[in-house]
Amino acid sequence: MHFSAPNIIGWLGTFCYIIAYLLLSLGKIRSERPLYHFLNILGAIGLTVNALHLEDYPNVIVNLVWFGIAVAAVVLILRKRARED
Repeated sequence: MHFSAPNIIGWLGTFCYIIAYLLLSLGKIRSERPLYHFLNILGAIGLTVNALHLEDYPNVIVNLVWFGIAVAAVVLILRKRARED
């Protein structure tokens, strides 16, 4: 295995995705909280960097979409909290 910077960043992104899903599945975090989505944002960034390095464009697209969904979810959560205050 080659440990270039994009490869290491990609592995960190992988771990963020796995940790987010594991914690969600175990009921330790909820999707209504920003932490879950921040982990997904970090995962998407990491895997996008690696996919760009590998010129794996379908993977780039799916992770950019995942990133956009996570950012939109955080914005919605924060807006909802602001309305409740």
